[in-house]
Amino acid sequence: MKYIYLLITVTLLLASCGNKKEVSVDAILATNDIKQIKSKKIEITTKQQTLSAELKKLNDKIDALDVNKNTPLITTYLVKEEIFTHFIELQGNVQTKQNILIYPEMPGILQSVFVTEGQSVSKGQVLAKIDDGGMSQQVAQLEANAQLAKTTYERQKRLWDQKIGSEIQFLQTKTSFEAQQSAVAQLKSQLTKATIRAPFSGIIDAIFKERGTVVAPGSGAEIFRIVNLSNMYIETEVPETYIGSITKNKTVEVNFPVLGETLTSKVRQVGHFINPSNRSFIIEIDVPNLKGNVKPNLTARLKLNDYTSENAVLIPQSIISENSKGEQFIYIIKDKKENNEAVTERLIIETGKTQGDMIEVTKYLAANDEIIMEGARSVTNGQVVKVINK
Repeated sequence: MKYIYLLITVTLLLASCGNKKEVSVDAILATNDIKQIKSKKIEITTKQQTLSAELKKLNDKIDALDVNKNTPLITTYLVKEEIFTHFIELQGNVQTKQNILIYPEMPGILQSVFVTEGQSVSKGQVLAKIDDGGMSQQVAQLEANAQLAKTTYERQKRLWDQKIGSEIQFLQTKTSFEAQQSAVAQLKSQLTKATIRAPFSGIIDAIFKERGTVVAPGSGAEIFRIVNLSNMYIETEVPETYIGSITKNKTVEVNFPVLGETLTSKVRQVGHFINPSNRSFIIEIDVPNLKGNVKPNLTARLKLNDYTSENAVLIPQSIISENSKGEQFIYIIKDKKENNEAVTERLIIETGKTQGDMIEVTKYLAANDEIIMEGARSVTNGQVVKVINK
């Protein structure tokens, strides 16, 4: 009977333990009993370890069953032929062959100035006059003497034609007349130097001497600067490596950063001399100046077309890798299936010129080849991949 009571007691105790609710962490903390807190910590740690072990078993099973887990995902690009135009970029300065300083050709006082700064003038227009120091009166005197010599010569010639008089008299009058003519022409030539004329049509950019100034030929004696802005050009140096591709009439894109303007022009002249100091040659480019805002020495940025291919194969430079031999290679895909799985193939290529982020492939890559773009650096040769192009 005693054993029956003991069995009933043990059963009641076990039942009460089974129905006991789990005490929360907050309740344990509220007791401030360190033994209960440590006990709760051990309990939670044990459960966490159990859950981690079970989670690992689940992951291992998923890895074993998922056949697509180790297949890299990539994107591809279908290669096509297109027009490729390559440019070299240079810098040059605007020049004009009609930008000169005008100096006096004879000494004297600057008697008159007939133009102002900024004024447009035409070729041959009188700009200023220098006091000739009485040279005009000398010309008038010589012309009178020449007229007398001419009259004497003509009379003597009529007599000589009639066989009257001596030959020596005729020759003397002729020589005297010719000498007077030469003296008049020479003095008139000197007198023209007192008048300063525009050598070409243009604009008076600067006037350096005022009326009444004593001037004379020589350094520092310039009177005017005259500029013609209608016949402008850009001069720049081109590396000798482009001597075969930069030729006359090549198209050039000209940009003036200061003006914020861009225009298209052509190479009008190519130099035939290689500068030994920097291994370059000079070219000239026409600059139409319809607005008149292009000035000499203005900086210009130039884009010259040095190479064009009608059937170029272009790819991004970022997908190209290099092996230990220095060879460049990319990855293409082969044997593409309906589920977009394919096999990678490493392809050695040769490249040419670049433009921006693109580079021309000159050998071994053909149109309609499908190259790997995203994921190109994480695959290996012969690997199965899955294409996920959008």
